[in-house]
Amino acid sequence: MIEHAWLIPLLPVIAFGLVLLFGRKAPGNGAYVAIAAICASLAMSLAVAFQWFLGGASAAHNGLYSVTIQWMPVGSQMIDMGFSIDALSVVMLLVVTIVASLVQIYSIGYMHGDPRYPRYFAYHSLFAAAMLTLVIANNVVLMFMSWELVGLTSYLLIGFWFERPSAMRAAKKAFLVTRVGDVGFLAGIILIYLKTGSLNLFGDAGVFENLTRLDVIGPWGLPLTAIAGLLLFCGAVGKSAQFPLHVWLPDAMEGPTPVSALIHAATMVAAGVYLVARMYPVYLADSSGMALQVVAYVGAFTALFAATIGIAQNDIKRVLAYSTVSQLGYMIMSLGVFGYVAGMFHLFTHAFFKANLFLGSGSVIHGTGTQDIREMGGLKKKMPWTYWTFLISTLSLCGIPFVTAGGWSKEEILAVAWHTNRVVFVVGVLGAFTTAFYMFRLVYKTFYGEPRKHDIHAHESPRVMLVPLVILAFLAIFAGYVGTPWANVFERNLVPVLGHHYEQVLENKLAGMHHGFNLTVFLFATGSALLGIFMATIIWLKPVLRIEKLEPSFGWLAKLVENKYYIDEIYQATIIRGLMAAAWLAFAFDKWVIDYAIVNGVGYLTRLASDLWGWFDRTFVDGLVNIIGWITKTTGSALRYLQTGVAQHYIFLLVSALVVISLAVIAGHIREEAWIPIAGFYR
Repeated sequence: MIEHAWLIPLLPVIAFGLVLLFGRKAPGNGAYVAIAAICASLAMSLAVAFQWFLGGASAAHNGLYSVTIQWMPVGSQMIDMGFSIDALSVVMLLVVTIVASLVQIYSIGYMHGDPRYPRYFAYHSLFAAAMLTLVIANNVVLMFMSWELVGLTSYLLIGFWFERPSAMRAAKKAFLVTRVGDVGFLAGIILIYLKTGSLNLFGDAGVFENLTRLDVIGPWGLPLTAIAGLLLFCGAVGKSAQFPLHVWLPDAMEGPTPVSALIHAATMVAAGVYLVARMYPVYLADSSGMALQVVAYVGAFTALFAATIGIAQNDIKRVLAYSTVSQLGYMIMSLGVFGYVAGMFHLFTHAFFKANLFLGSGSVIHGTGTQDIREMGGLKKKMPWTYWTFLISTLSLCGIPFVTAGGWSKEEILAVAWHTNRVVFVVGVLGAFTTAFYMFRLVYKTFYGEPRKHDIHAHESPRVMLVPLVILAFLAIFAGYVGTPWANVFERNLVPVLGHHYEQVLENKLAGMHHGFNLTVFLFATGSALLGIFMATIIWLKPVLRIEKLEPSFGWLAKLVENKYYIDEIYQATIIRGLMAAAWLAFAFDKWVIDYAIVNGVGYLTRLASDLWGWFDRTFVDGLVNIIGWITKTTGSALRYLQTGVAQHYIFLLVSALVVISLAVIAGHIREEAWIPIAGFYR
């Protein structure tokens, strides 16, 4: 099955073409075609995972199976294309196909009746194909092409309801902001290629095998590996919504809720984390260690920063959006402190409970018709299936140990941070407290108490929407057991994930990072989550503390958090207005200098020269021609009187001419004879 892994992204591509061509004529208006394709990809991914992890294929292929073919000559070199299967790509294949298949099944009920129903599933299939190609690409060119296609399909899905101005603006914002990071990603690829001479990720002539060529001092005294790592990280900052390019993700919630679950919770935003993990040898080769330090601190800051914003949001999807930004910060932070296994483990578990939370929010919106949690309340009894699945995933997100998947992965991240960077560990603990606080605020205001808007008639969602919620809730509990000490598929397989050449390097770097159960880490991780839940409980469930009395005490800080630290306003006042001013200056320069002074000036001079030439042409050239014509005409007019056609006249003219000629000859002889004596006299 591993040899045929290239079919996994191809099937959704075929579905995209079929749905696009046949539309509503396709089975299920296109939905069944898309779902059949992604479910087939899921079945193949499960077969590959079973063969890789349990069937001994990993050992048989030394941790890597790769197929490469020649694609296109460029100068004297040949660009190759191909796919690679290793533990990292297998994990990502499972994440993408499981979440995508469940989201598409859920979408049958959520998108029912939409006028662009087939187009929605076509876009879904194209996105899944792009993401699956990204995770198995063994060439940086193919990876970057898939990366950009993921961005394009994200733009199409966020702006799916483009008739809404907010959705249209959100799609453009997501596309442009992520392109900023992609510029850095492309620059990093170019730098690596210029120094290593390779575009392949693996193989004897691959990028990873030639990293020693990068380990030279560059500008500002940094090794080129550090510069390359930071440039690659720019792509991750954009796609995974890390500070300061996080602003696109909350606005992206304007798209359909299943889109939020698929793209902005489990797959697309995880692409940045996957990029850092895939290019991890670049960071390990950095002798200065600066690149990973930047990764760690950016991730830690983003985790806490976004979590604090989530406290003050009232849109159910925006709360989850900032939660996603925060959890992505956790993953990036983990990779920055050598928690390679922990970061990818959290990506794996996060995909399931966060997709469930987004789909659960979609169920709430579908059942109530509103996204404002201030208008909800009392949904626990009216929507029990949605409530219990939502609660399970919330507990997993908060990192409750032993009973949820998130508890295992989050504790693993904090354990690594405890041993490598205590500052990052403290930030992680504060993030865990804040996450539990705002998530249970969301649960209490949505599902408990009495409805705060009585014209909302809530009802449970249809089964086609509930079945994916139940499956994801199950995974939110049990998916974490693959990383437990007694199973530990991640620990055994993700360390040597990048091949034999870096296996020893990774083992040395990660040696001692996992010390089994650590009581201190457990108490901090669990205590911070339980404290956050307790604080939310005494404020919103059993109001011992009245939020109305607490808000004035925080004053400007509460307003600052409520307005998301004014980051969007700062961008509006600086970058956006600066770009608009630059655009206006460019317009003014084009209008007054290029168009008016240069183009119009040249045009005026050209017209003046043309007028002068016209006058010269009319006066001299045409005048000379006219004079010649007049002379010819006048001569002809005079001579025409001689052409009478009468024979007597012609004889008369002939005789007259003969007489004139004779007289002229005689006169000539007379003058000659008279001149001879005079000449002789002078002699």
